[in-house]
Amino acid sequence: MEDVQKSRASIAMPIDRVGVKGLRLPIIVRDRESGVQHTVAQVSMSVDLPAEFKGTHMSRFVEALEHWEGTLDYDSFLTLLDDIVDRLQARSAHLRFVFPYFLRRKSPVSGAGGMMDYTCRVDGYLKDGKLTFTLGADVPVMTVCPCSKAISDVGAHSQRAEVRILTRFDGFLWLEDLIEIGERAGSCQVYSLLKREDEKYVTETAFANPTFVEDVVREAAKGLDEHPKVTWYQVEVESFESIHNHSAFAVIESQ
Repeated sequence: MEDVQKSRASIAMPIDRVGVKGLRLPIIVRDRESGVQHTVAQVSMSVDLPAEFKGTHMSRFVEALEHWEGTLDYDSFLTLLDDIVDRLQARSAHLRFVFPYFLRRKSPVSGAGGMMDYTCRVDGYLKDGKLTFTLGADVPVMTVCPCSKAISDVGAHSQRAEVRILTRFDGFLWLEDLIEIGERAGSCQVYSLLKREDEKYVTETAFANPTFVEDVVREAAKGLDEHPKVTWYQVEVESFESIHNHSAFAVIESQ
């Protein structure tokens, strides 16, 4: 059969990334408490395409996934990227896994247990044999506005915010480390299950620790600065404002 993808492009222009996205795949990830955790990832895969070729071979991305072992760690991730480069005869490849990661959290007073899910991601870019590997987690927190508290006779506005952390690191880094750094940055962490005594604790704790979005991003960045294995990070905090029809956000990226 004719290999149409390898025919000459009508416009000789290189493409930075071409591939597939939205693939769903069962995977296994490392879990600090239980050893491993089974979850489902949404996968994006792409390669560069030289100017002279009309297209890439999309089916080969799926073939690479089919031959992959399914346990997500640095070595297996690199193996998959190498396979993509080899199958598609590319110079560079990009691979992203986004998946829910579950932790059982005990409510602060009653001790009632509930599962919390965190959106986590692994991102890799392989070019000329060099891998750039990024690990991230999105962490929900509660914030109380310091300005609202200072100027109001009664109460203050509060809302949920999200701490989005991306990191590069030496050695091995637990997802739990990133989640805990994010949770410590807000006015109070959030829980899936709260009894009345827990709700009282969360409300009083948050109001005793009001935080602007700027405070939260700085606290998270400080935690990442102090982590012995983190070599680079970007942290973004988005506050879903309860008294506005817009969000507030702040970003810090390490140098």
